[in-house]
Amino acid sequence: MGVNPFEKRCRDTLEAIRQEGLHRQLRRVEAVDGVRIRVDGRWLLNFASNDYLGLANHPLVRERAVQAVREYGGGAGASRLISGSLGIQHELEEALSHWKGVEAVTVFNSGYAAATGTLSAILGKNDVVVLDKLSHSCLVEGARSSGATLRVFRHNDMENLEKILQWSQQKLAEEANSGMTLIVTESIFSMDGDAAPLADLVELKQRYGAVLMLDEAHATGLYGVRGSGMIEHQGFTQAVDVQMGTLGKALGASGGYIAGSPLLRELLINRAKSMIFSTAPVPASAGAALGALQVIATEGASLRAQLTRRIKSWTDHISTLLPTGVTTFAAIQPVLVGREEAAMRMAQALKDEGFFVPAVRYPTVARGTARLRVTLSAQHSIDEVDRLASTLGKLISIRDQDSGIIGFPDELP
Repeated sequence: MGVNPFEKRCRDTLEAIRQEGLHRQLRRVEAVDGVRIRVDGRWLLNFASNDYLGLANHPLVRERAVQAVREYGGGAGASRLISGSLGIQHELEEALSHWKGVEAVTVFNSGYAAATGTLSAILGKNDVVVLDKLSHSCLVEGARSSGATLRVFRHNDMENLEKILQWSQQKLAEEANSGMTLIVTESIFSMDGDAAPLADLVELKQRYGAVLMLDEAHATGLYGVRGSGMIEHQGFTQAVDVQMGTLGKALGASGGYIAGSPLLRELLINRAKSMIFSTAPVPASAGAALGALQVIATEGASLRAQLTRRIKSWTDHISTLLPTGVTTFAAIQPVLVGREEAAMRMAQALKDEGFFVPAVRYPTVARGTARLRVTLSAQHSIDEVDRLASTLGKLISIRDQDSGIIGFPDELP
């Protein structure tokens, strides 16, 4: 029998991926016990999860998920526009709306679906969309698929953003076709843990008559008096036109949402393909998210303070080793390694010591910036955080003082 050309293409492509040091495999988690997971028969301390407050296994979150299944079943049956929109989805959207301080919220199956569906729904070929260079892939994909003119500004560089806004303003004025400019960025960036200059973004947005969309995926639940995000924390709820977030990180559930005006919600119901043509989120995810909102209302301040203490303990220990790239306010703590092979070796070395910390490589991050992505949870103990920092310190054998890149002696030029 001859060689199957499709199988050959798959094999050749995979071999090329391996040669670049970028091959990936699923890691089966056999059991979960808070911040401990069992992988390959071994219990490891998990420093890879975005469950920043430890709500995924909170008793109330679990009970609300089970209760939703009892009342509504395991699945939704079809899209919300086909089989009817379950009451628990509306209950969740109303609770999120109150929490976020906006008039309306629309829930999606995932943050990815929320981003791609929303950008395609609100943008058209006459518009300009301007993204931060480090914006998440879902935002990039949504912008590309919208048909709008796409421009990218240097990460958190407001001078560069303003130049693009000036160009866009002139372009739209010359074309006189009622197009708009949409600025898209994140409040807390998923790979570096740094924050967007929100006050500057709002000022530029207002000065140039643009629209602002902010992804709060890694800020939801963690900042502000109510814990609803960086927008609330900095007092810009009314200034951000499109607020995006996820239910699957600090809220410990799954799904995504878009918060804003009733008109925005109506437009999404009518034009967001990822909502119109997808089966509705399962009832359990809505129940879990509702449970998480209840916990945040009563225990949120305490959990956020607990997480802050873990972050401080980590930064106090690690800042002497990593003078660059340490953020003092975010649960995301990147450890820049540089080369893909070195990052994989360090992740394996940490696993050998009982820590589960992922190596993040291209295309998730730019080439040459592979890293360990440490994420802290309120459920980690101070001792566990300190032990990881101490173990990492022993593994770091060389560091470039200018770039902060670390690795083993044979991995850096």
